[in-house]
Amino acid sequence: MSTTNYLKLLHILQILFSLSYLTTSQQPSKTPITTTTSVLDTDGHELQIGLKYTILPINQNGSSSSSSSSGGVGVLALEAKNRPCPFYVIQKNIESSNGLPTRFIPIDNNQQVINLSTDLNIVFVASTIFVQSTAWKVGGADERTGKRYVMSGGMIGRPGIETISNWFKIERYGNNESYKIVFCPRVCSSNCKIVCGNVGVFNENGKKWLGLIDEPLVVRFKKVLN
Repeated sequence: MSTTNYLKLLHILQILFSLSYLTTSQQPSKTPITTTTSVLDTDGHELQIGLKYTILPINQNGSSSSSSSSGGVGVLALEAKNRPCPFYVIQKNIESSNGLPTRFIPIDNNQQVINLSTDLNIVFVASTIFVQSTAWKVGGADERTGKRYVMSGGMIGRPGIETISNWFKIERYGNNESYKIVFCPRVCSSNCKIVCGNVGVFNENGKKWLGLIDEPLVVRFKKVLN
C-alpha cells in the first residue's frame, strides 16, 4: 500500500472513530431505579432520629381519619384502663389535638434515619401523673380479656430477653405512603418465645385500645414543627 493510500485510510478511520464517540456520548444516561428502605413522613421526607412526629391513623382508602388538616380525629394518646397505672395507648376522637408527639429510637445507634423492618422503641414525648416511662411495650395476656394491649412503661434500649416486649417495627402497608406497626422483635437470639402480631385496635365499650390483632392500624407520620 502506498503512503498516500495509507494516510487516506488513517484519516477515514479517525473520522469514523470521532463519529462513534459523539453518538455514544450524546445518548441519554440511564438513571438506575432505586427503592428506599426508609420510612417517610407525610411530606415525603425520611424520618430522622431525634425529631418528633405524630402518628396519624388513616382510613383504608388512604385518607386521614382526621376531620381537620391537623389530624384531629383518631389521634393516639395515653389513658388509664382498669386501674390508675399503667397507661394504655388509645386511639381517641379529639378534634382539637394532633395527638402526642412521638420519637422513634432504633436499635442501631449509628442510624440517622428510621428504616423499614428495623427493631425500634416508640416513645411518647409526654409526662404522666405517675413516674413511669412513656415508651411503648406489649403487655402480657390480659386477665379479663386474654388480649395483649400496647401500654406505657417500656424500657429504651438494652436489647435482649429482658426488654423483648419493648421493640416494634414499621412496615409498609399498601403503598409507599401508608405504614403499619408490627411487634415481632429480633433482639433476642435464643430462648425467646415470641408471638408476633400487627398493632391494631380493639373496640371495647366505645373505646379503641391498641394491641396485637390480625387487622393492623394503618398510619402515617407527620413531623412536629418546633
